[in-house]
Formats: sequence, structure tokens, C-alpha cells
Amino acid sequence: MQKELHLRIKSITLVCFIVFTISLAVKSQELPAGFAPGEELLMPDYLNNIKGKGITTPPQGSVRSMAEWEEVRALVITWRSYQTVLREIVRHAQDECMVLITTTDSNQVKTFLTSGGVPLNNVRFLHEPSNSVWIRDYAGNSVYRNDVDSMILVDWIYNRPRPYDNVMPAAHAAYFNVPLYQTTQHPYDLVHTGGNYMSDGFGTAFSEMLVMDENPGKTEAEVDSIMKWFMGIKRYIKVPNLLYDNINHIDMHMKLLNEETLLVGEFPTGISDGPQIEANLLYILNNYPSVFGTPYKVVRIPMPPSPSGHYPGVPFGNAYYRTYTNSVIVNNTVLVPTYYEAYDTTALRIYREAMPGYNIVGINANQTISASGAIHCITHTIGIENPLLISHQQLNDTYTAADYEVNARIQHTKGIQSAEVFFRTDTLAPFQSISMILTDAANHIWSAYLPGQTTTTKMYYYIKATANNGKIQKRPMPAPAGCFSFNIEPLDASLNEKYVHHHIEDIFPNPASAITCVRLFLAAETYGHLSIYNILGQQVENLHQGHFKKGGSHYFFDASRLSSGLYHVVLQTQNSVQVKKVIVR
Repeated sequence: MQKELHLRIKSITLVCFIVFTISLAVKSQELPAGFAPGEELLMPDYLNNIKGKGITTPPQGSVRSMAEWEEVRALVITWRSYQTVLREIVRHAQDECMVLITTTDSNQVKTFLTSGGVPLNNVRFLHEPSNSVWIRDYAGNSVYRNDVDSMILVDWIYNRPRPYDNVMPAAHAAYFNVPLYQTTQHPYDLVHTGGNYMSDGFGTAFSEMLVMDENPGKTEAEVDSIMKWFMGIKRYIKVPNLLYDNINHIDMHMKLLNEETLLVGEFPTGISDGPQIEANLLYILNNYPSVFGTPYKVVRIPMPPSPSGHYPGVPFGNAYYRTYTNSVIVNNTVLVPTYYEAYDTTALRIYREAMPGYNIVGINANQTISASGAIHCITHTIGIENPLLISHQQLNDTYTAADYEVNARIQHTKGIQSAEVFFRTDTLAPFQSISMILTDAANHIWSAYLPGQTTTTKMYYYIKATANNGKIQKRPMPAPAGCFSFNIEPLDASLNEKYVHHHIEDIFPNPASAITCVRLFLAAETYGHLSIYNILGQQVENLHQGHFKKGGSHYFFDASRLSSGLYHVVLQTQNSVQVKKVIVR
């Protein structure tokens, strides 16, 4: 009897606290992205009483988690706190897609938007209660069956005891009439949060180790299996939590810009979480290639200090965790958090250089960052039904006049009618086009050759595909305003004699037939890339791209993957180029 009474009192206490928490959210409208006071105490009872509203077993067949740069059907937000920030998000996002706003008073939202000069041309409303603005963490994730077939939403157990937020994925699934799958029931139960997840669209995902901390009863293999079954994640890369980011969400310091490019926040040397970020990045680069089998390209962007120059975790000068990586890609537009001009100018320039042609829009996030979140944290995206998927690895700089092979994975559920590559070397000239042909039906690979160039120049190009139902897509999506590009320079063996500071010391064994070592010596640390080219001047391997340390280093390739013949190993750094021959037998 006493035990039953104790349980009833505990239950009543839990309900009262939840009601208090909801009331607090309504009044203050400032629940943080992290735990509010007292919320952490609610987690055990919350987790023991999870009830799903969707399908709680894995979807049948293969699934593919959408990447953020794919085509977006809707941007979803919850209208609560930080309304001036939300208004700017709506202003720019509705030019790209529908903006679906969850609110209990759409008239108030409409008045606030229109009074700020924001039209309602592409704005829709979902009338539901909510607890917080941090929709990235509790909304469902877009996942496709069989790569490009029908879309589903996948919802993890939300890592906050906020009951209204927790039912948002079901409301979105009903609105868009898509199935909802939930990892709420044993053995598939998984606690996770959207801010601590990013996907390359082809089976690789990144998170901080928070995902393991929040699932203490599961092994890493069990977590990986759930992500594979529900999300199609075949390779789940996890890095250590950052010490001074109190929510441990990867989107606070890292972002995938495409399948092979990581945007990574950078603190001054030795400051705040800088050392751990550098260690995490090196761990990724040394252990995991991109989906293309080549090293990830890395773009660095400052982690800005407070206006007084302080950084998070620095003694006697603690500061909010300001970040530029916490942006959201909405089709042709990227919404980037900004703070103050001294650093914003640099950050926006870095985005524009890394994502040419995209509309890069800065939105002041000083209001939200005090609660440990920015633009990515208060937005989420819903993918398009039956997408036209185009994946392409941008061609690297080359040293040959031979034609340049362009390969792309192109898929649509109705099949592909045609594909083309558009190119030019003169930005004032019109684009020319070359038809692509299906060269590998099993892997949906389409190919074409760009014409070789005999003089030093820069080639600009993009890919356009048309599905059998008439749908058209381009990659990059903003093309022709933004294109892929690569530089072409003549391959000249005399370059070896021109530069002596950085060089390829040896390639062994040579001739090669299996694992082969390329030994380098660099007089100083530098940036560049180490690649292998065939006799036609086509790159066949990218051994390393990015930072090279001073002194000796070793890089490896598997010669058994190459056809027999003569190849050039090319080391290009900031001030030198060296070419060395290797024979594959």
C-alpha cells in the first residue's frame, strides 16, 4: 500500500512539474536548447513513459537519410521566442520553399510578419501547442526509401522532457501525409537530438559522443544498428564531446557543405575548445575518407569571441558559444547566424567562396546564442517527395590538355530521360553543353568528357538532369549562377627542377602492385594536395588534400585498384609543384 501511494505521489509530482515547465515556457518563451532548471531530474520518468504515435519497427527495404543541401519542400519553425530572428528566417526562406509555422495564434504571427514587411506568399500554419523554439532537436528527419522513392519521417526519442515539442513530428507527418517511424520501443529505442546529427546523404553521419552518453544502456554497435535500420546510416562517425559547449551538438562547430567538404569552426590556437576541435578533425581526416573514397576537403571559419574579445571557457572571461557553422541550407539560400561586423564580414565571405552562386544571408543571432543555439537550431527541413538526386565529385585542378571525365550519380524514381554537362572557360561567354550517357546502370552513373584545354585556364561547369516525368534538377543547385570549377595547367616535368623546398622523396615499391608508399619531405608546413594522374592527365587518386606538416610524412595507395601502366604522382603546394613517376604492373 505504501509503495503504491509512493508511486502515486511521484506521478503527481511529475505531472505538476511538467505543468510548471510548460507554464514557464509559455510565460518566459526562453527555454534554452540545453536543460532548463529541474528538467534533468524529469528525464528518468520521462524516458520510462515514452509512447510512440508512429511505426516503431524499422522501415522495410533500404533507406537513405537526406543531406541538407538536397531539395527542400518546406522549412519548419515553431513560433515562440526570438520572434525578430524567426521573422528574418521567414523573409528569406519563403523565396525558396514553403515555410510551415507551428503556433497557437496564426493571426498574431501574420500581423508580426506583415508589420515587418514580410509577405505571406509561401507561409502556412500548423496550429499546435509547443514548449520551445528548438525545432532542430525534436522534429522528424527526412529519409527516402530506395534512395529516391517515397519519403518518410524518422523521429528519435527527444532528449528533453517537453511533451508538446515531443509530438511535433507526428503533427508534421500528418500535415505532409507521410509515414512516421519512431525509435521509441525496445529494442529500437534511441535517444537523440537533431543538432547533434549531420548526414552526407549516402550513408555517413557525424555526431558528438553525446549520442552514446544519452543511451547508456546500449553499446555503440547497437546504436549504429538502429541508425542503419531507420536512417540508412552505414558509417556513423562520432567525435569526443567539446568541453565548453554545454549542449554538445555537432552543429555548433561543424557542418557538411556537400558530400566531401567539412566546414569547421576555428578558435585561436590553444583557446577554449580549439584543441579538441583540431584533434577531432585530424581523427576524421586520418580515419575516414569521403563517400568518394578521397580525403575530406576542409574549410575553416572563425569561432567569434564576445564583443569584448572573450571566448567560452576562458577563465575570467566566459562568453556565449558563438558559431557560424550553425546555419541552414534551404535550396539556393544559406541562412547564416551573425553577431557583429568585425567577424561577420569574414564568415560570410568564407561561405560565398565555399558555396559560389548560393544566396548567403546573414541573420543576427545574438538573441538566441545566449540560450545555446542559433539559426540551425531553430529550423528544420522537410525533403521533397520523389527527389531528382545528383551527386558529383568536383574535378580537381589538373595538368593536362586531355579531355576531362565528368561522372555523376543521377537518380529519380521514374528514371532519367537525359543529362547534360554545361561548361565554359570564359565567364562572359555562353555555356556550351555536352550530353551525358549512362555508363553504369547498376550504380546510376552518367558520364561525359569536357574538352581538353591547351593553355592555362579555368573551367566552369554544372550538371543538369531531366527525369522521365519532366522534373529538372541541377548540381550545384544555383547553377548557372554558381558552378563547379577547376584550374588547368600544363604538366611540365621541368617543374621538378624549379622548386626544391617541398618534394616527393620516394615512391616504393616501384613498380607497384599492392599497397604503395609515397614519402614526402616538406621544409615548412603548408597546404596543397597530393594526387595520382594517368598518362591522359586524368586524376585517378586523391591521396591528400589540405594541411601538410613540416618534415617527413607518408601517404599510401593501393596500386591493385589501378590498371597497369605509367602514372604521375603530383605534389602541389602553395608555392611548388613536383611530379614523380610510378609504374603499376
